[in-house]
Amino acid sequence: MTTTLRSRTHSWAPPTLPGDVAELSGLEFLQAMLDGVIAAPPIAGTMGFTLLKVEPGVAIFEGETGEHQYNPMGSVHGGYFATLLDSALGCAVMTMLPAGTAYTTTQLNVHMVRPAFAHTGLLRCEAKALHVGRTVATAEGRLVGSDDGKLYAHGTTTCAVFAMR
Repeated sequence: MTTTLRSRTHSWAPPTLPGDVAELSGLEFLQAMLDGVIAAPPIAGTMGFTLLKVEPGVAIFEGETGEHQYNPMGSVHGGYFATLLDSALGCAVMTMLPAGTAYTTTQLNVHMVRPAFAHTGLLRCEAKALHVGRTVATAEGRLVGSDDGKLYAHGTTTCAVFAMR
């Protein structure tokens, strides 16, 4: 059996560390990223997704599906769904954080309801913060086909909230 190899490359800017911009609120930080003032995190290029929109309590991402994301069963790996959801859910929480505050995911629940394939195209992940307290935050999100509107996955997160300093 002859196989034609394919390749995929990407580049990234050095990541901006939260301590470098500790004077910005989470929403200001993410808006600066959307405005191109702060570089997107390297994971975005690696995984092929983009932050599209932020507002208080909301983050929206979009990612392109491709065969480079396939699992052994010939569909997009569930880890791609989980990563898109984790990114959007965390950023929804981040939009509600004051300057000098950070978060980290402590629990991620993902429910995959249908497979995606290379031909599925763009997936849109919309997340909303449900609760953002001094030490704990929660959010929920949905991953839908940008073209077909079908639900591919949904999930929730719990995040630890802490001071950066």
